[in-house]
Amino acid sequence: MAQNNLTPGEFTPRDHAFYGLVWAGSTLSARVDQALARRHDLPLSWFEVMLWLRAQKEPVAASELGAVTLLSRSQVSRVADSLQARGLIERIPSPTDARSVRLALTEAGHRAFEEADATRREVLAEVFDDLLDDADIAALAGIWAKLKSRPAARDHIKG
Repeated sequence: MAQNNLTPGEFTPRDHAFYGLVWAGSTLSARVDQALARRHDLPLSWFEVMLWLRAQKEPVAASELGAVTLLSRSQVSRVADSLQARGLIERIPSPTDARSVRLALTEAGHRAFEEADATRREVLAEVFDDLLDDADIAALAGIWAKLKSRPAARDHIKG
């Protein structure tokens, strides 16, 4: 059987950094998604919506979630439908606009999120948390802040 001897060739340090980000995002997301689906029947996209809802003091509009998640507005709506069907979120009439609703986690949603978050932390411990010290995390946070600070970059990602 032939061995694979592929190399990145003439990659610049910036190429390596970029593909490292792509690899890390894809690999870590896939691990978390698989564990959440297997243990909780909860796709990563659902978890992401629940993560944002859990952090809010008040119910939020789906459009607000679409602006902060990696999901499009229509994806947020579909995820919200699925979460509501499972009793994990509720739609609450907006106090300021009778035509719109806001989303909030239910008590069952809070419990499901806590269980799923424990799974996420467990999955990431060995391949992320245990490998990175506080200085590494601070450096990554600084990098993400720089990358996310450009409005054109944020708008383009949503496509």
